[in-house]
Amino acid sequence: MEHISFLCFFLGSLTLSSMFGIIQGESPYKYYTWRITYAKMYPGNFPPQFGILINGQFPGPTIDCNTNDNIVIDIINHLDEPFLMTWNGLWHRKMSWQDGVLGTNCPIPPRKNFTYHMQVKDQIGTYMYFPSTMMHRASGGFGAINIHRRSVIPLPYPEPAGEFSFLIGDWYKTDHKILQKRLDYGYSMPMPDGLLINGLQNFSTDRVYTGELGKTYLFRVANVGIMTCINIRIQGHRMKLVEVEGSHVLQEDYESFDIHPGQSLAFLVTLNGPVKDYYIATSTRFTRPTLSTNAILHYDGSTTSVSGSLPPPPAYQLHGSMKQARSFRKNLTANAARPNPQGSFHYGQINITKTIILGNSAEKINGKLHYGVNNISYLNPTTPLKLADYYNIPGVFDLTTSRDKPTPGPMVQGTSVYGLALHDFVEIIFQNNEATTQSWHLDGYNFFVVGFGAYEWSPKLRNQYNLVDAVSRSTVQVFRNSWTAILVSLDNKGMWNLRSAIWHRQYLGQQLYLRVWNDETSLTTELDIPSNALKCGKASAY
Repeated sequence: MEHISFLCFFLGSLTLSSMFGIIQGESPYKYYTWRITYAKMYPGNFPPQFGILINGQFPGPTIDCNTNDNIVIDIINHLDEPFLMTWNGLWHRKMSWQDGVLGTNCPIPPRKNFTYHMQVKDQIGTYMYFPSTMMHRASGGFGAINIHRRSVIPLPYPEPAGEFSFLIGDWYKTDHKILQKRLDYGYSMPMPDGLLINGLQNFSTDRVYTGELGKTYLFRVANVGIMTCINIRIQGHRMKLVEVEGSHVLQEDYESFDIHPGQSLAFLVTLNGPVKDYYIATSTRFTRPTLSTNAILHYDGSTTSVSGSLPPPPAYQLHGSMKQARSFRKNLTANAARPNPQGSFHYGQINITKTIILGNSAEKINGKLHYGVNNISYLNPTTPLKLADYYNIPGVFDLTTSRDKPTPGPMVQGTSVYGLALHDFVEIIFQNNEATTQSWHLDGYNFFVVGFGAYEWSPKLRNQYNLVDAVSRSTVQVFRNSWTAILVSLDNKGMWNLRSAIWHRQYLGQQLYLRVWNDETSLTTELDIPSNALKCGKASAY
């Protein structure tokens, strides 16, 4: 009886301790309710226009969380169109059900809601979220995701005095419905009209970032634009790169950074100049004309306004940009979300199980412009691939129709899904024979960017790969008339979207899906379908 009494006392104490936060058996939860609405916006010098707001905000609320936090976001769609939100760079370990793209989720109908349940498992870093449906992303609905380390994991650099988030992107005077109609009619995408920093174009009190002399600050920067590479630089200051999409990197100083659509990174700036104000300059790369906008770095106590010339942008040629991309290397001795060094995973010693060469292309089908991969322009089925796969619904996709290398002949429309096995180690070559720089993103994964090169890729170029400390990220650029090689360990079961991060190209078919699968039914490899999963298309009957 004494043993039973003690057990009851212990269980009761454990329950009370858990209730009062003394013992936590599970990582913390963060809850959000987001109302997605249209509203008139005034983005700086642009004329008023209708855009997409979250809880009345543009950009949307920042998600600040810690490694392993559980994130619950109830999205209520007040638009007049179906809507989905995707989480760019989050790995969604075992959670492709929450990916928020049309291949995995039915869109949220107007006046309906859907609740995302996610865990930022084993992640740190700088990311973003944005709408994935139609051309919504061109009108807003985006925001920052900042994942901080757990307190028991040390930083590989001194604790900053503070941090600033920068969401930089190109912007159109025309709202997404008109842009989308233009694309649907077969016309090409126009050049953007300007750049925004955190939703504003002109100088204002919201575009002044204040720090103290002698202190160091962390700048988190994401390119939330839909078309152009953006360069950022700070007058009179060097920038020390420390993190790229969740990976701590070698801490080199740079005068500027090129950030392509969908990419994000973080750098340190030490305020070691005279006490005054300085320009934070941003401009587009590889465009003519060049678009630009600026913010202000303000030293606390400064009474001297910005003056002098803006820090000049890099040369137009891509050589310097490719050289910079090659210089981004993983810090093998630093931890990230776990205490073990990042270099403990020796990716260069793993045998490649499959090589896929992806050539992007543009062509007219029935008189209308389309974009494709290996001459297949992706067509979204009415039934999400993930639901069709789960319920064994025939006729939605066919694993035999994907192409492992560029194929001559006219472009066709289809639903490209690559069948891959869980734990495959895959080499993907992005071959870009066009005169514009591209950007590609893979949902659910970080991959190792092992090589950049000019002209055509060939197997002998594997000798040039970085097989030791290549940066690990989820979005990579492919320079004009060039190739980029990545290696990815497929350890995350699900249906994952590989797409152009240049949004009109994605909308017009430049995307595909990777089906990472094994025949084991286990919660250790993939979670069950959520109880609140929306059903549409052929899955409506289930």
